[in-house]
Amino acid sequence: MLLILTALGSPLTAAETEHIDRCIAEMGRGDTGALAKVYERTHAALYGFSLFLLKNPQDAEDAVQETYVKAYQSAAQYRSQGKPMAWLMTIARNEALQLLRERRRTVAMTPEDWQEQFSDRPDFSQEDLLTLRALLETLSEEERQIVSLHALGGLKHREIAAMLDLALPTVLSKYHRAMKKLGKAAEEAE
Repeated sequence: MLLILTALGSPLTAAETEHIDRCIAEMGRGDTGALAKVYERTHAALYGFSLFLLKNPQDAEDAVQETYVKAYQSAAQYRSQGKPMAWLMTIARNEALQLLRERRRTVAMTPEDWQEQFSDRPDFSQEDLLTLRALLETLSEEERQIVSLHALGGLKHREIAAMLDLALPTVLSKYHRAMKKLGKAAEEAE
């Protein structure tokens, strides 16, 4: 059960954040190798975040691809504030929203979508996936969104608050409430 909750992801370490910051600076000087390094470290989070917003694997891949193109093109203007994932997530969010506007679709990410997101992970059994789906059904859409941004996207609560235009205490409260719900539901499932 702990595997399920921890597999949702974790924020970047300070060393990883610094490494991505340096790579983005190198991208700004035209280094495509640095882009490959950023891609390697951030693709899963950006894809998960895009899938959360778009609810369609192909659309999510398209948005992520455009995210890296735009990130490479604008890397010279990037000003490091120690938040490279927030910068990348903002680009990904804008790309996803653009796709949604173009296709005029707004569907909430369901627990089934989350199950699909983790189905290709070798450390997840079919039973784990069904449990994850059941656990996520206990959350409201807003709670799933906040958990997704933090767990899949690696964003800090402050960044989530800014992105969703919510007060930081509101995001913290909703996140902690969601995690308590997940923990309680996990205990009941055992």
